[in-house]
Amino acid sequence: MIYVKSKTEIAQMRESGRIAALILAEIKNLVAPGVTTAELNYSAESLIKKHGVKSAFKDYEGFPAVICTSVNDVVVHGVPNDAPLKNGDILSLDFGVIKDGWYSDMGETVLVGEGSYDARRLIRVTKKALKLGIKKARSGNTTGDIGNTIERYIKSEGYEVVKELVGHGVGRNLHEDPPVPNYGKRHSGDKLKEGMVIAIEPMVIAGPADLKLHKDNFGYVSVHNHPAAYFEHTVVVGKDGASILTKV
Repeated sequence: MIYVKSKTEIAQMRESGRIAALILAEIKNLVAPGVTTAELNYSAESLIKKHGVKSAFKDYEGFPAVICTSVNDVVVHGVPNDAPLKNGDILSLDFGVIKDGWYSDMGETVLVGEGSYDARRLIRVTKKALKLGIKKARSGNTTGDIGNTIERYIKSEGYEVVKELVGHGVGRNLHEDPPVPNYGKRHSGDKLKEGMVIAIEPMVIAGPADLKLHKDNFGYVSVHNHPAAYFEHTVVVGKDGASILTKV
């Protein structure tokens, strides 16, 4: 079932998103060669306590951390560990909190130190794909309109979108209807209505988009070891366009 949120509920979700964005911004500032993703997770835990919210991820389907940290060819859902980040690594951060029972979900990919031209381009294209997808999140459009726009742009840049994992509704639960694929046909899928809240999250691989489960049993990794990038925002569908909830 797809839930349409009231203005009051959207205001509460916006506060959840604002706090998530504040915390993720602080975590990003800690990213540097030599830092471990376990240390980033510890810092995120401390900030969650500081802001008086709960983790959206920890213990969700058994996930052991409050933040997903996916390095290089790990696309999403990587578990933090004690391996030091290296200069040039591509790090995708997926994060969310629960505030007064309302979930937020967001993420972005950053370079560790100085990255290559290819890494910077992959990240830039993926970020733009999210921006283009968000522009399609208006009432009267469909989830297929969002996915079609993202896929066509990504393919035009020589990359591939992941099809096994998709965006989703957000609200009282981390994952709600409707699914929001990063591919599809125009005018297909679920029709968007004003007040629907969805997470749009293009996942992009610089090569064939074939996935396998990571050895940590949570992350998904490129079968062919190609680098990946990912960006995500929780947005509310509006009459004249979407409003991003996961921002400061």
